Amino acid sequence: MQQRPSCLIVDDETDIRELLAMTLERMDVDTYSASSVEEAKAMLKLRPYALCLTDMQMPNGTGLDLVNYINEFHFGLPVAVITAHASADNAVCALKAGAFDYLAKPISLKQLRPVIESALKLSAKSGQSKPNTLDMIGSSEPIQHVRTMIAKVSRSQAPVYISGESGSGKELAAKLIHQNSSRADGAFIAVNCGAIPETLMESEFFGYKKGAFTGANQDKEGLFQAASGGTLFLDEVADLPLAMQVKLLRAIQEKKVRMVGGTNEDAVDVRIISATHKNLTEMMDAGQFRKDLYYRLNVIQLKMPALRNRPADIPLLTEMLLNKLCQAQHIATPKIDAQAQAYIASLPFPGNVRELENMLERALALCDGQTIIVEDVLTEGSPEGQDVRTSPMFDDRNTSEINLTDYLEEIEKKAIIQALDKTNHNKTAAAKLLGVTFRTLRYRLAKLGLSKEADTDLEADTEEG
Repeated sequence: MQQRPSCLIVDDETDIRELLAMTLERMDVDTYSASSVEEAKAMLKLRPYALCLTDMQMPNGTGLDLVNYINEFHFGLPVAVITAHASADNAVCALKAGAFDYLAKPISLKQLRPVIESALKLSAKSGQSKPNTLDMIGSSEPIQHVRTMIAKVSRSQAPVYISGESGSGKELAAKLIHQNSSRADGAFIAVNCGAIPETLMESEFFGYKKGAFTGANQDKEGLFQAASGGTLFLDEVADLPLAMQVKLLRAIQEKKVRMVGGTNEDAVDVRIISATHKNLTEMMDAGQFRKDLYYRLNVIQLKMPALRNRPADIPLLTEMLLNKLCQAQHIATPKIDAQAQAYIASLPFPGNVRELENMLERALALCDGQTIIVEDVLTEGSPEGQDVRTSPMFDDRNTSEINLTDYLEEIEKKAIIQALDKTNHNKTAAAKLLGVTFRTLRYRLAKLGLSKEADTDLEADTEEG
């Protein structure tokens, strides 16, 4: 017989402990109770738990104290914090500290059950498999950091704000967070906030009742209802008008929505992930984005690196994208010749991964089906603003003399020298800028004969190390 999961309930009020215990017992969860933080710490040492529910305010400590203790000594145990009604600041603080989720007083059983179910799923999933972030292609330091962050935030219900340039992979990151979370069995609903007309925005997000307006012939659920039990990804959230920002803030804080034309608020169990390429800080200063909504969305921030900041990933991404495009078109994958590879590696890609994919799709249409050559991938100009064909490296007369290794080393030298110049010849900072380890940079400097370029700062780097 499978052992029932157990929950530790921590609250100084007897009535609340008993209410929570009754609800959990009906869900086939064993319960243990503590009336203080110190008592909870002692009970955590006695047995493993699948979940901890703790009040925020107690006479001899706070829920945050317990969250921090569990994160340090019982990592992986989901903790849901119970906050005072409408205490948004406490809820955000709890989530930032590492709480799995929060519940507002008076506790609604409709909101309590989904939180418990999600936490139990997470506990059952823990240790069974490693997070799958393989779709995030690359081995550079910036992309490895993104993978680590995805694995961490997948264990929480906290809102995530993904920043980064257009085409840098924000929606992919959101999907991976969802797929590795306890909500993986639920829906992942992605919506471009800038694509919805302002007059339809409220009904699109919250749904509407029959007769709410002309043409409303039947009840229709909105995006929040459709994503209930799963994740709602708000892409280009900066495009939301101020009036809608107010309504979105309330929906996130209260975990309830009211359909257009309705009189009652319905509980929804949705995790919010948002993203934009715009600078929300500048928009807040200009009065275009509400600060309270920003702090509610930006509980955990994930920054997607630009492709130019992880050049080592370009060859692998090129291969992956080309294979994907060819599979979609049911054609054989052509080879990319040396000149084309070198040219692709030299580009800054302001449009990031999306621009690289578009370039390869265009090259597939232009190539002979066997080999992609440099003419198939040419952009309007090289990084320096000149057509690549004007470069001696690509002079037709010298084609037979081209050495790809030498050419790529020249590109690498240029990138390293620029990074050193930007960081005042601080190799530690330059390595971070290039997306490689300090040791890798030292090796490349020696291999490329650039050790003297950084010798002036050798002592400073040694002291840092």
